[in-house]
Amino acid sequence: MALSDHERKLLDEMEAALEQEDPRLLSTLTGKARTRQGSRALLGLSILVIGLLVLISGLIAKATAVGVIAFLISLTGLILIITNIKVSSTPVRVKKPGWGNNLEQRWDRRNNDN
Repeated sequence: MALSDHERKLLDEMEAALEQEDPRLLSTLTGKARTRQGSRALLGLSILVIGLLVLISGLIAKATAVGVIAFLISLTGLILIITNIKVSSTPVRVKKPGWGNNLEQRWDRRNNDN
């Protein structure tokens, strides 16, 4: 059963109000998650570069402890970069039926039984 114009307008108003109140909840419910992966990857890159610069400094100063610490800093930056790379094996994302779909099906069943 299709929504009337009044119901559709009311639903749009409710969605706009929800988006203003809690955009994180709306993005979670719609599946459009807004993440900060790009900034995390950039942070990882900067940590990696700093670690490599400290590593070179440790090599020049012939300080083994500085070299080990710099290696760990570089490794941390590399791990941040790798964990934030998004690789999709399937080009098409199949949307699983969620609670909204279940509610819609229950609504349709209730209205069709009358």
